[in-house]
Amino acid sequence: MSRHHPSERLLSKYITPEGKKCLTDEFTQLWTVKRPEVTAALAAAAAEGDRSENAEYIYRKKQLREIDSRLHFLKNRLEDLVVVDAAPSDASRVFFGAWVRLEDGSGNRMEYRIVGPDEFDPDRGYISMDSPMAKALMKKNEGDEVVVKRPKGDAVFTILAVSYRPFGRT
Repeated sequence: MSRHHPSERLLSKYITPEGKKCLTDEFTQLWTVKRPEVTAALAAAAAEGDRSENAEYIYRKKQLREIDSRLHFLKNRLEDLVVVDAAPSDASRVFFGAWVRLEDGSGNRMEYRIVGPDEFDPDRGYISMDSPMAKALMKKNEGDEVVVKRPKGDAVFTILAVSYRPFGRT
């Protein structure tokens, strides 16, 4: 029997070393810094008397529940993650961890990195391996055309380059 919440099982288990470090750092910061701060503030608010009308006490209890919930999620998630820290044997194809340079039908170019669902970040061009774009790109080669199924209609992209290091680095 799984001890995880049903929604947690839906996430792919893969993560980059950088992504795992971020989650581990978040867990450590919550456990060693934030939780003790909130616990101390809660104790101070509780000492003020009537808790039923004590807004500070009510707020701190809620904050502590949210921190504990996130700590529980992170602990379970970190136990299940599989760190992918090596390029695949065929580095010319798109797999987890790849940086991919694309061009759409209008000549617009974009770059994405395929990462785990815990580390997607649209501002950095990090897309989840579970996204329609990443699924369309998987196992494709430079020069291949891919069709991405989207709610607003299918889009066609050409793969210009595949790399297992950020573009511009050697």
